[in-house]
Amino acid sequence: MTEETPGFQQEPEVPAETAQEVPDDAAEAAGTAPSGEAGPAGPRQGSDGDGTEGGQNRLAEDVALTAQLDQTRTALHERTQDLQRLQAEFQNYRRRVERDRVAVKEVAVANLLTELLPVLDDIGRARDHGELVGGFKSVAESLEMVAAKMGLMQFGKEGEPFDPMVHEALMHSYSPDVTETTCVQILQPGYRIGERTIRPARVGVAEPQPGAQPAQSAQSTSPSGDEGEPVDDEDSGDPDEG
Repeated sequence: MTEETPGFQQEPEVPAETAQEVPDDAAEAAGTAPSGEAGPAGPRQGSDGDGTEGGQNRLAEDVALTAQLDQTRTALHERTQDLQRLQAEFQNYRRRVERDRVAVKEVAVANLLTELLPVLDDIGRARDHGELVGGFKSVAESLEMVAAKMGLMQFGKEGEPFDPMVHEALMHSYSPDVTETTCVQILQPGYRIGERTIRPARVGVAEPQPGAQPAQSAQSTSPSGDEGEPVDDEDSGDPDEG
């Protein structure tokens, strides 16, 4: 028999496994306690707040990208206009240089051929007098051929109408054989290069004789009755003879 100490009540022994399960049950009860009984909770972020902030960020990024794209398009348009302007200026420069080059060439050729005109005049006079013979003839023809290849053209012929733009009148006369101011004598031929006259033709001109054309017209249009006037004179002279 065991002795019991008076005044103390012996507690029943609890298995160890049961003792370990009790805190777990308490923890679960504390975790599932109503919100009103729980302690103060920290700030809670809902899923709606995160979505709003993300949408705002994406909108800001889209706006920034759009602004950057507009700036890029504006810069591209400006550079394209600059390139087109430079290309147009270059084309104008090329045309101006080509035009100036042709003009300079024409001036140089005209100056050279102008210096050769006295030589060509001497060749022409020698040909007119029959002195262009032998080796001198070959040299003269070669010189004239080279001048023609360079574009030199001779003009001025007898019988052509007088043109003050290409003719220089050195002599003047009247003639019943012409109906307008006409070149009747070529004193010195003229020369041109293309449409440019480097020396006018020096000529002698003749104008219609005053009164010659009306008299000619009256004679050609006189009636047949006028031819009897000399007959009348003869008739009037018969009494004198008697």
